[in-house]
Amino acid sequence: MDTSRMAIDWDVARESNRANWEDRVPLHEEAYGIEQLDDPNYLTPVVRTDLAALSPLLPDGAVSGLDVCHLQCHIGTDTLSLARAGARVTGVDFSPAALRSAAGLADRLGIDATWVESDVLEARAAVTGDFDLVYTSIGTINWLPDLGRWASQVAALLRNGGLFYIRDGHPALYSIDEHADGLQLRYPYFGNGQAQLWDDATTYAGDGKVEHQRTYQWAHPLSEIINALIGAGLQLLRVEEGATLPWKFSPRMVEVPGGFAWPVGERDLVPCTFTVIARKP
Repeated sequence: MDTSRMAIDWDVARESNRANWEDRVPLHEEAYGIEQLDDPNYLTPVVRTDLAALSPLLPDGAVSGLDVCHLQCHIGTDTLSLARAGARVTGVDFSPAALRSAAGLADRLGIDATWVESDVLEARAAVTGDFDLVYTSIGTINWLPDLGRWASQVAALLRNGGLFYIRDGHPALYSIDEHADGLQLRYPYFGNGQAQLWDDATTYAGDGKVEHQRTYQWAHPLSEIINALIGAGLQLLRVEEGATLPWKFSPRMVEVPGGFAWPVGERDLVPCTFTVIARKP
């Protein structure tokens, strides 16, 4: 991996990233354990965690009966879990293979869902209707160069009074060398508009390899994320930081209830996730 940053056209970067995510689909269909969804009461751990965080701010404490748009939904396991919780769901993703997988899973499970193929930065033009909740979680905005444009899409998709929810990897976590023997900084925390180039055949789930290895990602400090949402006219309701992740960011992480964490003695040194809940006035 080349840890230097570079300027690259978004269309070029997006197509390279899309090819990589297309390759991930069959790997993640296996690694995600989607057969667990055959249990009609099963919700993914990600959605269970997120619904618990959202509950105090939702009507009647639940998504039941709400229109929910899930941005960057990938193969739809979390989207369908939101549907199982009673929401009317629309999943948005830029990968045709991921959406075919999501639609096939929805059909097999007998769950109604709408799937829209779109770059998330153009979601408002692609998606019909507006929503009580726009949802995104986890591993999303590091793939995007322009958070102002992203936040404007979120705001435009929401009804007045609607909520936006994001839980994602903390930008402080992403600055750490995942292969170092201890907590050692390696990657930039602050973004400058340039992309980090990665050449990596692995993914965060499973042992398979992808054919299209090159991806581009962008650093976004927490201040940039929050200010993008404020700039789009959203009202912040909650900001949280967490010490566990739903995937194993580093080989040094250990499995704990709810995911993975740094070894004992290091867990209070760096956040693993952030959560923001905001409302469209």
